Amino acid sequence: MTTLVAVPDQRTDSAAFSEEALTHLDTLYRGALRLTRDPDRAQDLVQDTYVRALRYQHSYQPGTNMKAWLFAIMRNLFWDRFKGGRQEDVSLDDLGDFALYDTLKDTSAIPETEVLDRIAADEVVKAVEKLPPLHREVVLLVDVEGFSYKDAAQVIGIPIGTVMSRLHRARQQLQKQLYDYALESGIVPAERSA
Repeated sequence: MTTLVAVPDQRTDSAAFSEEALTHLDTLYRGALRLTRDPDRAQDLVQDTYVRALRYQHSYQPGTNMKAWLFAIMRNLFWDRFKGGRQEDVSLDDLGDFALYDTLKDTSAIPETEVLDRIAADEVVKAVEKLPPLHREVVLLVDVEGFSYKDAAQVIGIPIGTVMSRLHRARQQLQKQLYDYALESGIVPAERSA
């Protein structure tokens, strides 16, 4: 009696890979648009990401986070092609320990959720766009796309502690920018000089 050994069909594996990869198309495009800030460049970046992913699909480990793997490819392509491999880290140390509600006299009068609900979504997007690139990408991966610190660290190729540090600093800057907007638009009452 002859025993048949099942040999994996490479076309089936490739089709499954492609099918799973395409489920992340919209998410990758949103991420590319945030990186490039240009719809045409974003489309090119996503297309190049998929070309590279297909070329190197043998290096993908099934069962791992494909979205993170694709984002890592896209991020590397972005820095190589659009930024010339140059990654500038901008310190936000000068922000100090600013907190959104530190300057309010009566913080119980305006709960955090009420303030955040009243801040226009456009202002949040503008504030994120003003972040230095290395801080913006961490915010986009963790806060917008929902990556864990570990996955974000893998995508960017930095230690988890650096992800946490950049995220903390970026959130401080966002908090300050959004507080300034809330103050200017009257959402938060201005302090009166005595």
